[in-house]
Amino acid sequence: MSKNPSVRLAAACWESLFRTQVAVMRRLNQAPAFRQVGVSHKLSVKEYDVLFTLSRCPSGWLRLHEINDRVLLSQSSLSRLVERLENRGLIERQAAPEDGRGILIRLTDEGRSVQKEIGRAHVRDIAALVGPVLSEDEMTELMRLTEKLRAGLPPS
Repeated sequence: MSKNPSVRLAAACWESLFRTQVAVMRRLNQAPAFRQVGVSHKLSVKEYDVLFTLSRCPSGWLRLHEINDRVLLSQSSLSRLVERLENRGLIERQAAPEDGRGILIRLTDEGRSVQKEIGRAHVRDIAALVGPVLSEDEMTELMRLTEKLRAGLPPS
């Protein structure tokens, strides 16, 4: 590794951010929101992430590649996950009218209901993990810093 302290500090900062994200996600995977929902609505964090992403779309519809840009899944994994969610009646797909090759995806009414139900519990789980450790000022500062980092990244 370079002897440049800023390079070492950047690497240490990244490792800290990454290790923290892994630790938090592991705990959230085991949190009540993803363990105590009725059997027909039990979702993984990755499945919930897709429903959440769709719930934030103003038009209601997103292309598969737009979802892929916002979640941490490979294109093939996302395609299989979308198929499972469609089979469960939580999302629907249609061909994009302007090109016929693209696929548009949106939440069904059932999907929206499930996303809201799990989302409320998920927010409580997040607050239970973060709230006792960080003050409101620290949470605000952490959010500011992570948004600054994300905004400064080159487009993918």
